[in-house]
Amino acid sequence: MVSIPEKRKFPRVGFDRGVDAWIMSIDGTWRLACKMLDASAQGARLMPASLQGLKEKEFFLLLSSTGLAYRRCEVAWVNGDEIGVRFLKVKR
Repeated sequence: MVSIPEKRKFPRVGFDRGVDAWIMSIDGTWRLACKMLDASAQGARLMPASLQGLKEKEFFLLLSSTGLAYRRCEVAWVNGDEIGVRFLKVKR
């Protein structure tokens, strides 16, 4: 099997079992469990518990159950039961 060289500017770090995380609407009215399968400085690959009802293009990715660690994201792609998200930069 031939390995394809990584061309990404920011390498991804994979997680064997996935990391528990949550997708939360910008206004905080809903939350959806997901697994973070891999991540880079610019984005992540997620497997939400369900894609049904996930209509928002932009949301928060909560990395702790208390919501103290989070990133604002936008959906970059959808492939089957996985989504790719791009981390948005905070404007200061």
